[in-house]
Amino acid sequence: MKINRIGNSMLAGCLLALGMAGTLAHAAESFPSRPVRLIVPYAPGGATDIIARQLADKLNQVWGQPVIVDNRAGASGNIALELAARAAPDGYTLFVGNVSTNAINETTFAKTLKIKPSRDLTGVTNLIELPHLWIVSAAVPVSSLKQLVEYAKKPGARMNYASTGIGSYPHLDMVIFLKAAGIEMTHVPYKGGAGQVIPALLSNEVQFTMLNMASTISNIRAGRIKALATTWPTRRPELPDVPTVAEAGFPGMGTNAWNGLFAPAKIPKPLLNSIYATVVKSMESPDMKESLDKRFMTVVVNKSPAEFNEFVRNEVAKWAKPVIENNITVE
Repeated sequence: MKINRIGNSMLAGCLLALGMAGTLAHAAESFPSRPVRLIVPYAPGGATDIIARQLADKLNQVWGQPVIVDNRAGASGNIALELAARAAPDGYTLFVGNVSTNAINETTFAKTLKIKPSRDLTGVTNLIELPHLWIVSAAVPVSSLKQLVEYAKKPGARMNYASTGIGSYPHLDMVIFLKAAGIEMTHVPYKGGAGQVIPALLSNEVQFTMLNMASTISNIRAGRIKALATTWPTRRPELPDVPTVAEAGFPGMGTNAWNGLFAPAKIPKPLLNSIYATVVKSMESPDMKESLDKRFMTVVVNKSPAEFNEFVRNEVAKWAKPVIENNITVE
């Protein structure tokens, strides 16, 4: 009798497991049956919002259900992060994050962030990367990164560098560069992003910064500001005379920002894989690539959600180093 009870128990357990697997598989196959929400951690208009809206339009066509972009700006993206992390893990709430929200914030806001992004959100796939440029005011008499370093080392040289906020990746990249080059500059953070940094460069209020190419190319072409190098692995066809950082003598300096798609951590794997397959197919469609290319955004997706999650974990560790070494905290 005891053996039969054990056998029956094991059989019931196996049937339950098979039933659950079947339910999860069916949920993935029937997804979505109602509107899907894409949470964006910033106000409309920026790169993260643009890619979210492009993806939402494409998924709307594929899924036949409304895909709604929900902008939840504030607290450097942490309001949206916490909202996404606490959502039901059913695929109906997804999060479009980036290097700041899902890599840097985990360390800079360690004391105040109520969730841990790398634990409470799971990556679906990377979506795009944005080429960036090291830029100087037209008033600075240099035409290369090496000349900039020499100029900054001159007696009496006083230079300001701009960032899009304390703890932002342009701030951290600048800290890393200045230390490697052995020079000092005064940090001037701007909460308004490129919309405030560019006027400051034009007026020579600040002399040096790193920004994405889309925000700066018109002023570079007009000669109002100067691009010294690109962080992209190769020269950009839009600015063929601007060398890479490696060509400029500073390999590895600077970041090409990325945007990726995330879901609540406990989302069932079959559903995660289903969403991943649809998103990758949508991102790699010719019309999507062409549309994003016009905005200087390059489609970069992963081979699997696991690969993307490993990338994000490495990014968290990478950015924690300069944050901790330089005692950078954001209250």
